[in-house]
Amino acid sequence: MDTFWEKIENKITSAEERLKEVEKSLENPEVLNNHEKLASLSKEHNHLKTLLDEAQQYKKIKKKIEEDENLIQNSSDEELIEIARQEIEENKEQKKSIENSLKELLIPKDPSDDKNAIMEIRAGTGGDEAALFAGDLYKMYIKFVERMGWKKEVLGSNPTELGGFKEIIFSINGENVYGTLKYESGVHRVQRVPSTETQGRIHTSAASVVVLPEAEEVDIKIEPNDIKMDVYRSSGPGGQSVNTTDSAVRITHLPTNLVVTCQDEKSQHKNRAKAMKVLRARLYDLKQKEKEKKTTASRRSMIGSGDRSVKIRTYNFPQGRVTDHRINLTLYKLSEILDGHPDEFIRELQIREKEERLKDNTD
Repeated sequence: MDTFWEKIENKITSAEERLKEVEKSLENPEVLNNHEKLASLSKEHNHLKTLLDEAQQYKKIKKKIEEDENLIQNSSDEELIEIARQEIEENKEQKKSIENSLKELLIPKDPSDDKNAIMEIRAGTGGDEAALFAGDLYKMYIKFVERMGWKKEVLGSNPTELGGFKEIIFSINGENVYGTLKYESGVHRVQRVPSTETQGRIHTSAASVVVLPEAEEVDIKIEPNDIKMDVYRSSGPGGQSVNTTDSAVRITHLPTNLVVTCQDEKSQHKNRAKAMKVLRARLYDLKQKEKEKKTTASRRSMIGSGDRSVKIRTYNFPQGRVTDHRINLTLYKLSEILDGHPDEFIRELQIREKEERLKDNTD
């Protein structure tokens, strides 16, 4: 009895039906004239075709193994039996390889992974030191963004006089941005001696990071009657006015009570556009979270869950180490990581989440 095939047979049947739907859509003139839709469906078509080709190969090998097993049971020819045994061993190895390939192909892809992202970094407990640490995290991510060849744009910031940030929000555009950075959401903690500390005592401060998939207007439609917009004069560190006109914008989404402010641009129009981009991303995130609650079981761990109240990482300066608490991984590379190289953590988190999703999908 092939229990693995029993587990995935319904999924393969669903994939066959979906492939027919996709192929029909790809013949639609409206789709052919819509480059984004065409690219999305072509990508899905390739994935489904690969999956079904692997499934077909799996069935062939499964059948060959069964035939050889029947031959061993019913034949008295020792030479044929020996050949059949050798074939079974070879085919079982190939069958296992295709089984692993099918497991990966059947992992549901997060539709948001390919999207651009909006990152929000906020100082938490620790006063000025927390704001400086928020600034350090911002520099780390910007260097990482530059290394990846992505582009960033600051959407809003609240700098402090010492050079840190109470809050900074920026967008990142590139390939698979959200799928790479989504694991960074959560509380980042720092242990170090602040520059203002005269007795050399180690302080613990924190900053929170939120990574949101950037939403297009087709993803989230915001009705004009659902928002309230206030304008005011922008201010800099310490509260001093930095603009003589009412260019700063505060948008309140009345149904959810979400509030977004933006004052970085001198133009009220530009500030409004940036604030709407952040609001749309937050609303899309809310929508996705509600969807997940209804359609998925609770995950085995916090990996990839985006729970922003969870302490995910500690940066210990005296020992030069960084620990990711979700996967119990400690690296003694603090300077390198803060210099824009959190790659090792991201790679390991991607691997661990893939392993979990494999279990969820084939249990």
